[in-house]
Order: sequence, then structure tokens, then C-alpha cells
Amino acid sequence: MHPIIVSPNDHRSYRYVELTNGLRVLLVNDPLATQAAASMAVNVGHFDDPVNRPGMAHFLEHMLFLGTEKYPDAGSFLSFINQNGGNNNAWTGTELTNFFYTVPPQVFPESMDRFSQFFIAPMFNRELVDRERHAIESEFRLKQKDDIRRIYQVLKETVNPLHPFSKFSVGNLATLGGNEEQLRQELLTFYQTHYSANLMTLCLVAPLTLDELEFHTHKYFGNITNQRLQKQYPDTPLFTPAQLAHQVHIVPLKEQKRVTISFSLPAIEPFYQTKPLTYISHLLGNESAGSLLAWLKDKGWASNLSAGGGINGYNFKEYNISIQLTDTGLTALDDLITACFSYIRLIRLEGREQWRYQERANLLQLAFRHQEQIKPLDLASHLSINMQHYPAEDIMYGDYRMDGDHLAHMDGLLALMTPDNMRLQLVAPELDTNQQASWYQTPYGVSPISLQRLSTWRDVGNLPGLQLPAPNPFIVADSVARSEKSAADVPVIVAEGPGYRIWHRKDDEFNVPKGHLYLSLDSEQASMTVRHAALTRLYVEMLLDYLTEYTYQAEVAGLSYNIYPHQGGITLHLTGYTGKQETLLALLIDKAKDRNFTAQQFHTIKRQLLRSWYNGSRAKPISQLFTSLTVTLQRRSYEPLKMAEALEDCTLDDLNQHISAFYQRIYLEGLVYGDWLAQEAKALAKRLQHILSLVSKPSPESARELVDLQGKGTLLRELDIAHPDSAIIVYYQSERAEPTHMALFSLLNHAMSSPFFHELRTQKQLGYMVGTGYLPLNRHPGMIFYVQSPVAGPLQLLETIDQFIADFNYAVMQITNEQWEQTKEGLINQIMEHDANLKTRGQRYWVSIGNKDYGFDQREQVVAELQQLTRADLIKFMMKKMRTKHSDRLVLFSIGEQHKQQEPLISGEAITDLRAFKLNTQKFNS
Repeated sequence: MHPIIVSPNDHRSYRYVELTNGLRVLLVNDPLATQAAASMAVNVGHFDDPVNRPGMAHFLEHMLFLGTEKYPDAGSFLSFINQNGGNNNAWTGTELTNFFYTVPPQVFPESMDRFSQFFIAPMFNRELVDRERHAIESEFRLKQKDDIRRIYQVLKETVNPLHPFSKFSVGNLATLGGNEEQLRQELLTFYQTHYSANLMTLCLVAPLTLDELEFHTHKYFGNITNQRLQKQYPDTPLFTPAQLAHQVHIVPLKEQKRVTISFSLPAIEPFYQTKPLTYISHLLGNESAGSLLAWLKDKGWASNLSAGGGINGYNFKEYNISIQLTDTGLTALDDLITACFSYIRLIRLEGREQWRYQERANLLQLAFRHQEQIKPLDLASHLSINMQHYPAEDIMYGDYRMDGDHLAHMDGLLALMTPDNMRLQLVAPELDTNQQASWYQTPYGVSPISLQRLSTWRDVGNLPGLQLPAPNPFIVADSVARSEKSAADVPVIVAEGPGYRIWHRKDDEFNVPKGHLYLSLDSEQASMTVRHAALTRLYVEMLLDYLTEYTYQAEVAGLSYNIYPHQGGITLHLTGYTGKQETLLALLIDKAKDRNFTAQQFHTIKRQLLRSWYNGSRAKPISQLFTSLTVTLQRRSYEPLKMAEALEDCTLDDLNQHISAFYQRIYLEGLVYGDWLAQEAKALAKRLQHILSLVSKPSPESARELVDLQGKGTLLRELDIAHPDSAIIVYYQSERAEPTHMALFSLLNHAMSSPFFHELRTQKQLGYMVGTGYLPLNRHPGMIFYVQSPVAGPLQLLETIDQFIADFNYAVMQITNEQWEQTKEGLINQIMEHDANLKTRGQRYWVSIGNKDYGFDQREQVVAELQQLTRADLIKFMMKKMRTKHSDRLVLFSIGEQHKQQEPLISGEAITDLRAFKLNTQKFNS
């Protein structure tokens, strides 16, 4: 066997083994990891569902967590993971199911024993069969108003009905109905006929030696049965010839206009070494001057384009060019599609030049050479799936490999990108439809594309203004991280003056020639009122759109940036290879000063932003409550609908006036971290300070005000949301922003999250979205309980949450000292998890600066407090904070359409005028 190809920047060591039962395993020794992780990928998915049991593979995935012969208690795996500060999840796809989790290294062997039993001797307890199919029903109903699911179902109904993709994948009470014992027998049969060691790939990542990992692998996973199964999906085409050259109309719930041009291609996995589709997408999806998107934007027809998406599998690839349309673009649809075929023709003619392919291949090589590490859990999950697709030597390298004779593959795929091998999918309100998709009730219609339209698109020529991208000036041939050590363990201030402060730290651990540059611009004008906030957000969106054409090549070359608004102003985050970072920053500043916004661009982006805000009211209830939580508590956060109303009558002149006012007085705070030397950071700070002095006067930092809930008792805020489900969030706030309270709230959440989930979701079946969370807002610790429920209204949900909190004291009293210490240790491991890469550490430093944690040691202070906490401390804290009838808390809720007749939730003071409430309530200032 060939050795596994790894990045020269990878400090981990690897070993590939195949057990006697046919299980393929990748062992990863990571000496720096503070967590261990395991992931099992199984070559079974919803394509394997029996015709009369849609959703069976997904149902089985759920059931495997609920008890095994060796560990029969249904909640024991989740409880074990949670108590030890880990986390776990699973998903079911078309051909794969993936199970993964993470725990501290010291309990990794025990976790493997528990995990492996899923695949050796699951219980499929009959009582839990009924309970869990209700969980599947909740999951199904949660997404019933999700446009992605609704549109996906139309695709399923318009492919070849003999292809397994056409099956309904999620399942619900209807598909999983009937006698419990019979369903349990079907589960067992499905498990026994589809789950086999030779179809499984396992990846283990831990700071244990490879020999230790191999020993545990044989010990725990060697008993999985090998049934020597061979996958045999039918070799029927995804689309029949009669289904091609058709147009599908779909009416969404959210306001959107999008056309997707799809081509039916063969399976692309055999081409992974040459990646011809990656290369074609690289050209089609380009956004620089002369590109397809730039041309469509100039016409005012499109605001966004992505190339390369679409479903793929064992014998098919649906290749998508997806374009977000403007109102004009919808009326000019045929001309827009003509432009797409003209650009494809251009790729056929000029895209075969070797330098173009090599440029893209070199970028992948560079990314592989300077590959940044990811968290053990993400790595384990990713590699277990890669093992299903690549030979052993390419498990790591397969995603980056782009070599060999690509032209034949490329020509073959381009030859299939024709009008006759195409389907058009148009998503927009008020389209003509005559059918309704099963399960999601999506209105849609299918009609053949006329011969006249097909003939026009077959014979396209060159369109003036369309051209393939020029050589990329931002690509660095190669660079090496400088070896200079950091002068300090944490960032230090390298420049400071009236209205600005810049922090810096040279990285000396991750050894990549990359940097992270954060620049936050605070302005009192940013979000003083809802109108100010709406205009600031519009400015950010306009700027991002305007910059795209100039910066796209930089993005392709591994230099990326993001601009985002916050309570006090806007932040620019720039990341990538340090050799060209300053060039990109100079370009960004130069173009941002230009502000050459056109009336057409203003109209397009404004409509896009308004659509996004209005669509927010169609998001799932729990998502809307989460948005409203920060809006209710943060002085300068506003409801999306209120911002939309404020923006409706704003003009381009209003925007320009707002931007001028925004920059009149600025406070700049920045962080330069990575492969930047101290003198470079100082020189950069000097240049930034000079640029700032030309456009603005110094200003103090903007205030971040948070509503103080002390003495308020239970505050109720109801949201009117059109959805069958009810939803609730109960939020408790700390009155002090200090390590003791951070420790208490985070420990309380850590101890409660697993039992809360188990009791309300698994046992009481209240809904699929159930949980608790530690939620600091504006530096103040806090905790939330949340549920979205198809079966219970807000009053019943609040009573259940209150009862859980009341009973939890006894649960804390009953655990052993050993369990208490284990719970604390699990949380400490979570808090002190080693930063996996430059990005994670940069984010942590930047959050610390935002939290005014200038010693960068807040987490160490919290851990010191945690170590001192006793059970009595936690119980006393709960009694004081959560148990009294007059606890200070905020309850946000919405009443589901099917719960309108239930007894209302009225026990508390209702917030009816949010603006007045925020204006007149005492606030913390941070």
C-alpha cells in the first residue's frame, strides 16, 4: 500500500489499517489535541430505504443512539458525552450515514466501547420506537416551511421515478406508521441487511500513540459483523431523455427570484485526480471584470451567481449554474440564458490553455502545503467520509489533487453542457403552476422548452464584453512563515492615540505564512436609530457588492475578507497569505473611499436587503425568537421588519449623507495576528492612522448598552408568527460580568443540557428543537432554555421548563462526588480546548479585545472559579436565581396555529411597546 500523502505543515501522524472484519480505519495521533474524536461513516443512506418505508435509514440513525445490549439505558450515551464535556451528532445522506462525537482523551477508550456497540448490538427498544418516530415527525414538521426542503422535494418528484433519488428521505409519522412491533422488526431487518463492517470507515483522532489507538480499535470495533455486502443501486439514469429540455416553475414561500440551469452529467468521482468540473466552475463562477456575473450585473439582470452546485451520487451529477435574478433579469430570462451559453462556448474555445488549469492546480497545491489544522471532531468526520471516496494514499490529498491529463475529461463534460441536455428551474412568486409536491405542498409546474428557444441557445456566438479571467496578480508563488518568535504570549498594543488602538502578536506556533487582520470602526452614527442601523447595513452590502469585481482574484488566490456591521459600527476582517495582504487592504481602503455607487446598484442591493429582512418573518419560529432575544435586550439592535420599514423610502443621497456622517468621528480598534512582524504591524498602524486622520476626527468607543433585568420579575414578549408550531425561549441574566458568574452560568448549562434534552425531547416528545445554552450578551453571562413544539403551547412549555428547573436541584444533590468532579472536568476541558489553528486563535484574541479582557486570560480565570465551585454553590445559585416565583427573566414566545385555543401564557408583565421598554429600562453600559 502507498503511504498516506500528508501536508508538510501537518504535525499529526497517521496509520491506515483494515481489520479482519473488513472495517477500514484511519488512526490519527495528534499530540496537541485536548479532545479526542471518532467518526464512523456507513455506506448506507436513504437510497437504501424500502419503497414502502421512506425515511427508514434516517429513523435507524436516530434509534442507534437509544441503548445497546451492553449499555441499555436510552440516554446513557448522550449523558456520558455531555458529562465529559464532549458533543455528538449524526446525519443521514443519500448514500452515507455519519456518526461522530468528541470527548476528553482520558475517557476515549470507554467512549469507544459505548460507541462501537451501536454497530454490534443495538437494542431497538420497542417502547422507544414510537417515541422516536414522533421525534422524526417533529424534525419533518420543523422544516415544512423551509424553502430549501420544499424545492428539493420538487426535484425529487421531477427526476426519473425509478431512480432512488426520487424517494422521500426524511420520513414522518405517515411513512413510519403502523404496528410498533412490526416497525421494530423492519428496523432490525434493515439494520441486518444494510449495516456491515465492510461498508464502514472509521477515523479516530486523539493525543494517544498510534499503537494505543490500534489496540483500542481491534478491541472495540473488531466485533462488528462483516456481512460482505456489495452495494447494488440500480443503474437507471437520474433523468430520462423525456425529462430533459424542460422548464420547472416553483413558487417559494420566501420572496426570491432565481434561475438554475442544470446539466445531467455522469458520476464525477472517477475524475477526482484531474477535477475538470472544479476547473470549469472556477471559470464559470468567476466574478472579476469580463466575467459572466459582471456582465449580467452590468445589464442589471443578476445580483449573484454560483457555478458547480447540484446533487451527485453513484451514477449521476446534476451540475448547476444558479443565478439570483433582479426583477429585470426575470423578464430578460432568455437573453440571460443566451449569455450563459455564450460563456460556456468561450470556455470550450479558450479554457483549454494549460496555464489556466495550472493556475488553479497551483492554488490547490499551495492550500495543501500550508494546510491549517482543524478541530479533531471536524477532522475525524471529514476523513471518515473521504475514506468512502478515495484510495488510502489520497485520504488527505484527494480534495487538493489536481493533476494529469484533464483535457479529455473536461471536453467530455463541456460537450454535455448543451440546451438539449439541460433543465431550467425557475423559482419566483406568482409563477404559473399546476401541481403540488407531496409532503411539503410546494406549488410547481413542468413544461417542455420550445424548439425555438432551444435552437436560439444552440447557435450562440460571442457576446461583446464577455472574457475569461486574466492571469491572477495576487497569487504568491510560494512563501514560508518567518521563524521569528513572538515577543509576548498574548497580543500587545503596538500603536495607540486619540481614537485608535492597534494590537499585535506574531504567531510562532502554527507555522503558516498567513495573517488575520481585524479592524473595527466605531461610529455614534452607526446604529443610533433604526434608520441609522438600516443605512449602515445597506452601506456594508453595497460595499461588498461594489468590491467584488476588484477583489475576486484576490479571493481566488487565498486572500479573503469580510465586512460586517455590529452594535457600534462595522468590522473588516482580512485573512490570507501575508505577502499580499497589505496589497488587498490598500485596494479595499482605496475603493471604499471611492464610493462609486450607481443608482442601479443601489436599487438592486436595497431590494435584495429588503427581501432578506421581509423573508425573516418566514423563518422557523425558534430562529425568529433568537433574533428577537438580542433585539429585546440590546439597546442598538432592531427587528428586521422595523429596519425594512425604515429603509423603504431611503434614497442614494440619504445613503451617501449617512456614510459621510458615519466617518466624521471614528474610533478604530485593530488586531494584527499571524505571520506579521512587530515593525510591520507598527508601520501598518501608522498608515491606518494617517488615512483615518484625512477623513475623520477621533471619537471615543461607542457604548454597547444592554437592558438590565434586575427587579423586573418575569417579562413576557409574544411574537406573532404564522406557523403550526409554538416556540419559547426563557432567558436568565447575570447582574455582574465577572468570572464567578461566568463559571456558575456555564456550569449550570453544562450540567443541565443533557438531562433537559433527554427529558423534554426524548421522554416527553415536546419537539425536535429542544435545548439549553450559555449565552453571554455584551459581556454579561446568561442562560437560555428553548423549545419549538408541534404538540404543546407556550404555557405548557413554560410550566415544563419551570418544573425541570425545580426538580434539577434534587438531581444535583443525588450525583456522587466523582460525577460532580467529572462534570466540572468535562466543562474545563471544553473551555480550555486547544486552538486548532490560526483562525481559531485569532477569533479568540479578537473576542477577548471586544470583551475588554486585556489580559487575554478570562477563560483561565473562569476555570479557576470552576475548580472551587461545590454542589452547594450551584444549588444556592439556582435557588436564588431561578427558583423563586419572582425570578428575573425574559420569556419570548409564539403561539402555534394549532395551539390558539389553549390556555394563554399571561403570568408576567407583558412587553407591548418594545421601543418604550428599551428606552425607559435601566441598562448596563459596556
